[in-house]
Amino acid sequence: MINKIQKAKEYADQPERVTFHTLTMEFRGDNSNYTLSLTPEGWSCSCPGFNKYGICPHIMAVEKMFQPMLKRDPLPYAPGQNIVSDVKKSKRYSEEPERITILSFSASFKGDNRDHTVTYDNGVWTSTSSYFKAHGVGAFTMALERILKGMVKPVSLPLATEVGGD
Repeated sequence: MINKIQKAKEYADQPERVTFHTLTMEFRGDNSNYTLSLTPEGWSCSCPGFNKYGICPHIMAVEKMFQPMLKRDPLPYAPGQNIVSDVKKSKRYSEEPERITILSFSASFKGDNRDHTVTYDNGVWTSTSSYFKAHGVGAFTMALERILKGMVKPVSLPLATEVGGD
C-alpha cells in the first residue's frame, strides 16, 4: 500500500495523465447553484448565460482549472457576450475550487504500464486497475482524490472490524 500511496503522489503531480470523458458537477455561483456537464458532445450549464450564449463564466472557470485533463479546446467567446465581465468572473471562480462539487465523472488515466478507466458517481469510485478491484483503493483513485481535493468524496474503505479484523 505504501508504494501505491507514493505512486498516487507522483501521479497527482501529473494531471495531464488524466482525460475526462464525462463530468457532471454542481457549481455554486454568486447568485445561484448550477449544474455543469461535459459529455463527448460538449459542455452544458443550467445558467441563463449558457442558454443564451453557449458559454458562461462557470464553464470558463472549469476549463481553466481542469485544462490539462480536458484534452479539448476551450469554448469560444460568443457574439454579444460580456467577455470582460465573464473573463474576470471566471478567473475569480477558478481560484475558488470550493464552489464545485463533482457529482460524477468517467476518465481514463495513463498509468506507467497501461491506461485505466476511473469512474466516480456520487461518492462511489470504480477503477479497472486490478489493485483497486482487490483492495477498493488504488494509485489512480488516490491521485484523483488529491487532484480534485474537496470536490469529491474520498474512497471509503471498510473498517477492519467489518472485514474480520480488530
